[in-house]
Amino acid sequence: MVAGGFCHDGVMAALLWLLFGVALVLAEVLSGDFVLVMLGVAGLAAALTDVIGGSLLADGIVFAVTSLVGIFAVRPLLRSRLMSGHEHLSTNIQALKGVQAVVLSTVDEHDGRVRINGEVWSARAFEPTQRLEPGRQVIVMDISGATAIVWAEN
Repeated sequence: MVAGGFCHDGVMAALLWLLFGVALVLAEVLSGDFVLVMLGVAGLAAALTDVIGGSLLADGIVFAVTSLVGIFAVRPLLRSRLMSGHEHLSTNIQALKGVQAVVLSTVDEHDGRVRINGEVWSARAFEPTQRLEPGRQVIVMDISGATAIVWAEN
């Protein structure tokens, strides 16, 4: 009998595969890329193989095959399924481009303030020669850091 109550190396190998698989699945929570979860599932499959009597070679083959199938077949399907409908979602800076704003304090090539979707932003004129007075409607052309670059038709 081996120390710790294990009666043969197979149970110890199964336990190690199980811990390896669970650790990878839990680590996936931090990465979110589905690679670690595929390796974790492969580790769990290798643990199951060992429990039903597989040799260390069989465990390794099951781990390798399950990993490859998971990473190159299952992972792309999961990613496309979870990402469907998000390709056209504008976020952050892209969502503000083209939006109308109202000048709150005079905007020129150096400084100014505008209201965009209810929020006050620092702003500067898209065309250096423009001077935009309070109350004027403008279009957000770009965002540079925390400054809206705005333009108004003359």
